[in-house]
Amino acid sequence: MLMRSVFGAALALCLGAIPALAEYPEREIQGIIQWGAGGSTDTVARAITPHAEAVLGGTVVMQNITGGVGAIALNRVAEAEADGYTLLFGAENPLLYKVMGLGEKDYGDFVPINIIARGVPILVARPDAPFDTFPELVDYVRDNPRMVKFGSTGPGGLPSVVTAMINSVTPLDVTFVPYDGDGPALTALQGGAIDVMPAVLGAAIEGIRGGTMKPIALFDVEPSPQLPDVPTIVSTNPEFAEMLPWGPFFGVFVKKGTPDEIVAELVAAYAEAAQQPDFVDLINNRGFKMLSLSGAEAEAFLADWQSTTAWLMHEAGLTQASPEEFDIPRP
Repeated sequence: MLMRSVFGAALALCLGAIPALAEYPEREIQGIIQWGAGGSTDTVARAITPHAEAVLGGTVVMQNITGGVGAIALNRVAEAEADGYTLLFGAENPLLYKVMGLGEKDYGDFVPINIIARGVPILVARPDAPFDTFPELVDYVRDNPRMVKFGSTGPGGLPSVVTAMINSVTPLDVTFVPYDGDGPALTALQGGAIDVMPAVLGAAIEGIRGGTMKPIALFDVEPSPQLPDVPTIVSTNPEFAEMLPWGPFFGVFVKKGTPDEIVAELVAAYAEAAQQPDFVDLINNRGFKMLSLSGAEAEAFLADWQSTTAWLMHEAGLTQASPEEFDIPRP
């Protein structure tokens, strides 16, 4: 009996020496934003995260790390510990890194916590452009080859993808003018330096409302509640339907290998955050489409986006390598 008592006391002492499993989060979480301050990715990340912090009971310290078309930020998170204390707030660009020759990693190296929302592409023109609809634009370009100036932000950006879509249906002989982002390009459009710009609705909507640019066509399968009178591209050209809906997106990611229980906590926190009324209002007012996808739904969305876009870019001659080299299936 004495031995049993001694053994029990020793066991209790040993168990007491083992620290309890720490609750997550026990320290600050680093939030790495792939793009600069004030952009769409930054705005969405900073708007949703305070709601997630309230659910988690912790703090996410946000930091903008730019460069390499987002690759520097992605690599920073990929090099961190897979412990849930470094989050990546990213957009769509990593899914094209391999075919564009920009990097060896993509979202296949991460777990999607939440694919928050996607943007809706729109074709806008300067207010005095001699065309008001997409068919009129096509006719004008046909009659005036290389006279129409299209804004561009480089291969892999939204303008290049939308232009590739257009050229796959009805090739346009236009002149491309490069800009460092859609902000400078839309400013140039409003100043008359270019004639047409493929942009995300969220970036163009205030200019449209203010009359400093005019909408030509919404690249979506249904009208926007914010601009119900703007026609969709499929209403005049049904051939585009097989490529749509499509658009840039925003998401929260952690490195693969992060413990399942931490992933589950993050998923729950950001899912609840995405439902908060002020965040829903921000998404709607900017013309984005709420998604709030996680798990298998998020993985399927990413795979479909990569397949559609990588092959579209490749067939337009804009990639450095074939999607086949990376086992990206045709859509």
